[in-house]
Amino acid sequence: MFSVLSYGRLVARAVLGGLSQTDSRDYSLVTASCGFGKDFRKGILKKGMCYGDDACFVARHRSADVLGVADGVGGWRDYGVDPSQFSGTLMRTCERLVKEGRFVPSNPVGILTTSYCELLQNKVPLLGSSTACIVVLDRTSHRLHTANLGDSGFLVVRGGEVVHRSDEQQHYFNTPFQLSIAPPEAEGVVLSDSPDAADSTSFDVQLGDIILTATDGLFDNMPDYMILQELKKLKNSNYESIQQTARSIAEQAHELAYDPTYMSPFAQFACDNGLNVRGGKPDDITVLLSIVAEYTD
Repeated sequence: MFSVLSYGRLVARAVLGGLSQTDSRDYSLVTASCGFGKDFRKGILKKGMCYGDDACFVARHRSADVLGVADGVGGWRDYGVDPSQFSGTLMRTCERLVKEGRFVPSNPVGILTTSYCELLQNKVPLLGSSTACIVVLDRTSHRLHTANLGDSGFLVVRGGEVVHRSDEQQHYFNTPFQLSIAPPEAEGVVLSDSPDAADSTSFDVQLGDIILTATDGLFDNMPDYMILQELKKLKNSNYESIQQTARSIAEQAHELAYDPTYMSPFAQFACDNGLNVRGGKPDDITVLLSIVAEYTD
């Protein structure tokens, strides 16, 4: 009888403990951005949250916080096309869809798909290509929903360790998955992937989790351990502290990108593919740094 009663008490405590630990508070993201265009002065933003050919957005709706980054494919410049136009328009369209409430938090691919379809239907043709990464925090469920197409991406850091991350999508070395709009004569020749090809994940977050979303200009130049070292400088969830840390990360990546003797992650990846490469990779860099905090209206 004693063992049965003891077991019953343990079950009751476990159930009550689980209920008491349920967090009924809404969460939100406190986000700061920083970046560098490789052909522009440090930290200079072009119109529409663009650093060089990179673009980004941060938007808030009553049900979710949403952010995204996109990396315009620079090769279009050889054809007289400004690569930043495609990535910038894509991100601005995503931002507008979120602010209008035309999205489902658990379906970030839907945001990407609707935005891309709008670009395809533009009366004035918009040519170009871009990678894209969309991150959505559902305030009530505390779940992070993501969609990543290409080699931009995100990290979730908890307790100084990476606990969740995006998977890079490459067709082959230095050729990431990408959304594209090509002129009629080039259709079928220009690489173009469907938004549905984006890698999608869902992940439960906790208060204090750090989410780093960035273009490949960061990840090609800074390995995880360097990023984690910089994140240790984050003192609290105040915007000013987050902004300072985002800038510190972007600045270090920018410096390493132009170091000819540094064995960057990109150079290591190139060597793994049979190429004799050393040094950083000069590129546009966009960093969105977020902390999961309690929602305050």
